[in-house]
Amino acid sequence: MLSKKAQILNASARLFRQKGYAATSMQDIAEKMDMKAASLYNHIESKQELLRNILMEVANDFVAGMDAIKSSSLSSSEQLKELISLHVRLTTTNPDNMALLIGDWTHLENKDRKKYLKLRDSYENDFRKILKQCMNEGYLKSVDLEIALFSILSTLRWTYSWYTKQKNISKLDLEADLYKCLIEGLKT
Repeated sequence: MLSKKAQILNASARLFRQKGYAATSMQDIAEKMDMKAASLYNHIESKQELLRNILMEVANDFVAGMDAIKSSSLSSSEQLKELISLHVRLTTTNPDNMALLIGDWTHLENKDRKKYLKLRDSYENDFRKILKQCMNEGYLKSVDLEIALFSILSTLRWTYSWYTKQKNISKLDLEADLYKCLIEGLKT
């Protein structure tokens, strides 16, 4: 069973996704939790804390996944496949949290925003290196690296929106089909 704080985080992520961070009030979150707004403060300090906790958890999950992939003995092409699996796994596990990566990170306050952007940039740089290695090895066509990275990450980041409307696709099928659509066209 989830702790009360975890329940509040989940409810907040869902509301932030539905209404947007700015439009969601503490009263909205309290109502979703079936509690008084003042009672929320027994578990959290602020709405900003909720956003920070949600986004940093997702960012840390991506960085940890990337670190595991990079430190593995997998080839660069296998690492690329694992990165797509990582995105699918995190997206299908909690699409509400993933939805906040698209734009709500901009509501993070200065220190938290810098920390989040550092994690995001680190992840993207590692993804870029794996793509480049795949191109250098001849596994992928030599195309503009930034366009390839942008295309792949944009699709993966928006998967949460599409996936929640699908009822008949398994996570494994989604991983395989995304790999075919995103990577097969780049193969040599």
